[in-house]
Formats: sequence, structure tokens, C-alpha cells
Amino acid sequence: MIGSGVDVDVARNQGRASRAEVPRRSLAALASRPVNDDSVGRLLEQSNRRLLDLAPLRFSRMAVNPLAFYRGADLLMADDLQRTPRTDLVVQLCGDAHLKNFGLFASPERRLVFDVNDFDETAPGPFEWDVKRLVTSMAIAAELRGLDESQRTRIVRECLKAYRSSTARFATMNQLDVWYASLDVTNVFGELGGFFTDAAKQGVEDLIGHVRARSTRSKFDGLIERTADGPRIRLNPPRMVPVRDLGDRAAAAYATVHEVLEGYRDSLVSDRRFLLDQFRVVDVARLVVGVGSVGTEGYAVLLTGRDNDDPFFLQIKEARGSVLASAQEPTADPGDRVVRGQRLMQATPDAFLGWYHTKSERGFYVRQLYDRKASVDVERLGAKQLSTYGRVCAWVLARAHARSGRAPAIAGYLGGGHSFVDALTEFAESYRVQNLADYRALVGAVDEGRVALAT
Repeated sequence: MIGSGVDVDVARNQGRASRAEVPRRSLAALASRPVNDDSVGRLLEQSNRRLLDLAPLRFSRMAVNPLAFYRGADLLMADDLQRTPRTDLVVQLCGDAHLKNFGLFASPERRLVFDVNDFDETAPGPFEWDVKRLVTSMAIAAELRGLDESQRTRIVRECLKAYRSSTARFATMNQLDVWYASLDVTNVFGELGGFFTDAAKQGVEDLIGHVRARSTRSKFDGLIERTADGPRIRLNPPRMVPVRDLGDRAAAAYATVHEVLEGYRDSLVSDRRFLLDQFRVVDVARLVVGVGSVGTEGYAVLLTGRDNDDPFFLQIKEARGSVLASAQEPTADPGDRVVRGQRLMQATPDAFLGWYHTKSERGFYVRQLYDRKASVDVERLGAKQLSTYGRVCAWVLARAHARSGRAPAIAGYLGGGHSFVDALTEFAESYRVQNLADYRALVGAVDEGRVALAT
């Protein structure tokens, strides 16, 4: 037997019934932390389990502003969410669905699409955790842009309404249509249907104009230097440091990369293995990207195909356990968890996405690096553009959740009124304040010398 399928009416009624156990209004609650809680201490402890030499860089990136801190403090929010009321409407979560974890990239068919693009914390969990993470980031970004409380509230509410209406729409679609739905940038209005007003459609069009990706080749040209021995990765510390310049650690790094690439190959389907075999590795660099993942082991691998003018980059990234307690899957390899989550949530996952578990019991996943990727510079968006961006992200997140088959149940729980929107708007504002307090605690710890920043 393949499966039991989904009865839409039964699922909707189950969603409605969930309101009795977890009233939508209860989702506004932000539980108090334990007495003498030390948020900075928890972040330091997390860094101690990573590459210690990168800890100052991680905290330097987090200390830039409250939004940067929020990106790196997913552990704190995950702990806080464990103590809040939660539904039993479980989907595959992104796990870190803040507004900067969405972006543009090329699909395997070379279409430019907009989707969730980071899955380090992906795990099964209650759908509202992702939504809370997203709308809180919208509130923090709005404050960073100098918007007042009424503007912040409007932006958050519009994002929540978009998630609600998008989920309702996906609940009426057949499963294959949900599975293949994607936000094709060149056909954005056809994909979004009636989700936006005419004014908002113009906003989406303007937004896309801001984030058109540069070609892969132009990205590569900035990463590569030409030498007598062929193309090599350009030195760009601390973000990109060629492994050949890592001194005593170079041999171990090369060994890890070689083992992962050899083993990861088996996680690809046969035609992708055949394609990968047409490239050869010419250089490797340690790669430090993002904020929250700084301190985990990562590499950029430069390969060439037909000749030295046919460059190709892969990214190897260490995967660890998700910060979400609901992700405790003792039999699941961290790399496998990330890959399975991405394949489930993304409409067009990377053709070279795969994973490997090393002999030293560490998990890694592999994907293309800079495959026509671009992200929105949210720090430059005005109120109107930020609101539009939030609605687009909400559509994408609702589609990603719908791929787990729970859209009818979630739509039944959300209903058509304002209860859910009101509750999560209140939560987003409360957590914006909590995040600001945690950020100031980090800045204070830096001033006291408890936390060191990169020089």
C-alpha cells in the first residue's frame, strides 16, 4: 500500500478541532525564561562546540545590529519556542525561516526562482514555529529601517495575512500542483495569482528589479585568479582562505574534502554522478558564510570541466543537530536530515545536492556554490518594499509547508478571521523586544571583555 492519502474535509475539521486544544490566541504567549538565564553564556557554549578560532568572527557578525544577532541566535529562539503553546500540525520546518533565508537562484532547468535557501536547522515541527521566526524577523528589520510601531505592525500583519490566504489557496489545490508550484521570477504574477493587489504587484516587480542575479560566470570571475598552473581560488580572508594557506591544518582539510566528495557522489542519482565525473578538482578553500553557521566546517571546491575556462564550484558544509528539540532523530545523519528537508521544502532543489557521513562520525552536505544566487538587501528596503517582500516570503513558506500535505488542516486551524494574525503579531512584537535585550546583552559582554570580536 502506497499511502492513505488526504481527505480534505476530514483534514480541515481536524485543523478546526485543534483550536480547542491550542487556541489561536494562545500562540501570542512568550514564556518567561528560567531564573538567572544567561543568553550570552548559551551562545558561548554553542561556539565552544565549533571551530574555536572562528568564534570571534561569528560574534563580530552578530554584533553588527539586532537583525544580524537574530540570525545567529536561532538557538535562543528555539529554546523559547519549546516553552510556548504549540499545535500538533507538524510539517517539515525550515527551522530558521528569517527573512534573509529566502533568495533567488537558478533551478536545474535554469529558471530563476525565489525560494527558501538555507536548511541547516530543518526538522519536523509545528508549522507556526517557522511563521513566528519569519514575522519576528520582519518586525526587527522594520525597526532597523527606522519604521515606527504602526508601520511595523502593518508589515507583520500583511505577512501573516499572506501566509493565511496562501495556505487557504494551497489547501484547494491537488497534491501534484502543490508539489510543482514554484515562484518563477520571470512568471511571478502567474504563480501568485490573486494573492496581491495591483499596487502590491507593482511592488513585487520593483523588488525583483533590485535582486536580479548576476551571471554565474561574473560571480566566478571574482573568486578565481589565473595562475601558471591554471585557475585557483582567490584569497579573500576571512570569508575565503585557500586550504593551501592553512598551514598545519591543510592536510586534514584536504583529506576531509576528498573523503566527502568521494562518498557524497553515491547520494546523487546516476545521471548527476555521470555529470560530476566530467569535472576535476583544482583547488579548495575554507569558506565562512552567513552568521548562524559560522564556526562549522565548510569549504568551497573549485572544479573545471572541459578546460580551464569551464569553472564549477561546489560548497561542502558541515551539518550538525538542529537547534529544534523536535529534530531529535537519533538514527538520522545530520547531512541526510538537511538534504531530505531541502528536497521536501524546495520546489526546485539543487541538482548536485547530496550528503555524506565521514568515518570520523561527522555529517556533511554538498551543493552548488553561487548558482546564479542573489539575495535581497533588506536593510535598504523602504516600508512598501519590505511589506511586499514579507508577502512574497509568506507565499513561499506556505507553499513549502503545503508540500508536507498539511495545508487543509492548517487552513482549517487558521480560519478566515483575525485570531491567528492578531496572536502572531503580538508574539512578533514581544520577541522583537526580547531579541533586542539579548543583543544588548551581547554588546555588554563585548564591552566587559567576556566575548571577543575578530580584529
